[in-house]
Amino acid sequence: MKTGPGLTVERMAELARISRASFYRFEKGAGSGGDADMDLRDAIQRVALEWPCCGRRRITQELHRRGWAVNWKRVYRLMRKDNLLCVRKRKFVVTTDSNHGNRIWPNLTAGMVLTDIDQLWRADITYIRLREEFVFLAVVLDAYSRRVIGWALGRTLEDELTLSALEMALSRRVAEEHRQPKDVPQR
Repeated sequence: MKTGPGLTVERMAELARISRASFYRFEKGAGSGGDADMDLRDAIQRVALEWPCCGRRRITQELHRRGWAVNWKRVYRLMRKDNLLCVRKRKFVVTTDSNHGNRIWPNLTAGMVLTDIDQLWRADITYIRLREEFVFLAVVLDAYSRRVIGWALGRTLEDELTLSALEMALSRRVAEEHRQPKDVPQR
């Protein structure tokens, strides 16, 4: 690839019918024979195996300690390609207050075997975070079909929220006190 006194890189690229950028790209990658990031990837994977919970910031710091002159953006890109990024564990937020002075009712449905709809309804209240505020959602579910049969959305946790969800469920389904099995004839 050494040029004589009259042959420039432009002239060689013109004679070979390639662009100058292709010439320089070929010249730079000729010695490596493969992926230029392979040694760095290997070092990143070794650090990630030693400390599996470390993210790109700490792995970059450790690579600097081991003599690598590498940018955090490059480490991040390679970790993303190799699927080495850590998934942050969110802190568990307790929203239920079990230390209250109200009566705690026993679970009477623990051993119940459901065979049809409308034998057992379950209810729950949750909150939904919006950009400016929280709203509360009260839901009544049929335990057998797991379908929502009543719901209500409100800005406060007042009694009206749960009562309107129950009213919607009652209007959609007729709850019988003792439902007869389908194969037993009624009197």
